[in-house]
Amino acid sequence: MSEAAVSAPYARTLPVAAKRPRRWHIVVFLLPALIVYSAVMILPLIETLRLSLFNVVDGQPAFVGLANFRVLFGDARWAADFWNALRNNFIFFVIHMLVQNPIGVALAAMLSIPKLRFAAFYRTAIFLPTLLSFVIVGFIWKLILSPIWGVSPWLMDLVGLKSFFSPWLGKPGSALIAVSLISVWQYVGIPMMLIYAALLSIPEEVIEAAECDGITGWGQFWKIKLPLILPAIGIISILTFVGNFNAFDLIYTVQGALAGPDKSTDVLGTLLYRTFFGFQLQLGDRSMGATIATVMFLIILAGVSLYLFGIQRRIRRYQF
Repeated sequence: MSEAAVSAPYARTLPVAAKRPRRWHIVVFLLPALIVYSAVMILPLIETLRLSLFNVVDGQPAFVGLANFRVLFGDARWAADFWNALRNNFIFFVIHMLVQNPIGVALAAMLSIPKLRFAAFYRTAIFLPTLLSFVIVGFIWKLILSPIWGVSPWLMDLVGLKSFFSPWLGKPGSALIAVSLISVWQYVGIPMMLIYAALLSIPEEVIEAAECDGITGWGQFWKIKLPLILPAIGIISILTFVGNFNAFDLIYTVQGALAGPDKSTDVLGTLLYRTFFGFQLQLGDRSMGATIATVMFLIILAGVSLYLFGIQRRIRRYQF
């Protein structure tokens, strides 16, 4: 008798695999969020990209292709403001990368010291400004730095540094740096908390092994902890990039829509606002505003893609 004939009766007794039920409830729960996200994010993005390829010709919308981009990059009326805003945006981003994120990492490292007293109070105090409205933050710092009724000259006089005081928000050479540092003060708590969480997630076995090898203190941070939190630092860097190239609210609150003085604090966000909606005697131009918004989207998309496909793959991953 063949093996097939012997195994046939047993094959008939094996249970037939049950058909997996379709989980329609997942679609039901996700559908409202998908509809809201599409209405608020996807559809406006598509409409913005479409609008950047059109312009008003003889009172009627007409497809002009990339003509709006050529005007934005090359026309004397638009190019000066655009390149100035783009340069200021890069400076705004670099200041955050070189000041905010290193301070956030240092604060997180100090707060992760086991024997540090009042660590919870310090974390709360540093993170609290991120919860404040940008309107409140901008108004308070305008009062603090005001040369007429601000408290900065008095405070600097107490420590003998009043001669170094200057109306930083009123000078073209220092206004952008001053606004950037105000933004750093408000948002330094975000990288601090993210890095702090990454430090707490490091297994105790690794720390104990480092201590057995005689690696303690800041040497332990540089040699052991810092390489392990590089992925978190990368995430913070890309979040900083996206947030800074979407910057608008704080600059608008502190310096107004004209981003003075003499457009020294003008970034792509404020330029987009004036172009699209108009300001004072300037009429709004929807097509050129959409063109600026499209350029902002492409810059952010390029930066995020560079991180995801170029940098993140090179970051060494540790598995325990």
